[in-house]
Amino acid sequence: MQAWVDGWVVSRGAAPPVPEPWGCTIDMGMDGHVTRHVLGALGDAVDETNVRKAAEAVTGAGIWLKVFRDPAVVGDWLGADWWIDPEPGYLMTLPLTRPPAPEADGLRTLPDGYRQRTWSRGGVVRTMIAAPDGSWAARGQLAPTGATAVADQIATSPGHRRRGLGTLVMHTLQRAALEQGVERCVLAGTPEGRALYESLGWTVSGMLTSARFTGR
Repeated sequence: MQAWVDGWVVSRGAAPPVPEPWGCTIDMGMDGHVTRHVLGALGDAVDETNVRKAAEAVTGAGIWLKVFRDPAVVGDWLGADWWIDPEPGYLMTLPLTRPPAPEADGLRTLPDGYRQRTWSRGGVVRTMIAAPDGSWAARGQLAPTGATAVADQIATSPGHRRRGLGTLVMHTLQRAALEQGVERCVLAGTPEGRALYESLGWTVSGMLTSARFTGR
């Protein structure tokens, strides 16, 4: 969980986390996502009192609360001024032992006409795949922070799914992590992405609730 926080702030260019009695606060500085509060516990260890304390201190719209527990549980602890994402997120991990074989990508090369480019800037590795017409097809990025790294913003355009592009993106990032001495990768996935990640060996460590304060 801490590895995810540490890597996420690097990946998104957010301010360093500020420790709180119940977790940490991360400033984003974006309209609709000014700040996020992250509870520092996982699953049944998440304390209702701490969630309420973090939520009650929020007075401005556009502040998010991230809690590593089922939304069905956390939603009952928050007031009517909070929007709860009905779809849970999943904190997932992958131990890195060896690079995936090329054939494991499901395609030895990109489909005809597709183009992939991978680069690193500010310590964050990014990879993108462009469609034959030059439009966006798939992307992802990786933020190493020592022995761990966070895979982030993994996405495939709806019109280019089921062609192995998501797998190729993930394996590209996995190889980049291994080259930097990373031992374990972490990500926060959606229900839609969970199936892909599990097929690649990732396992679920816990559920994630995302809540946004709408303002009083």
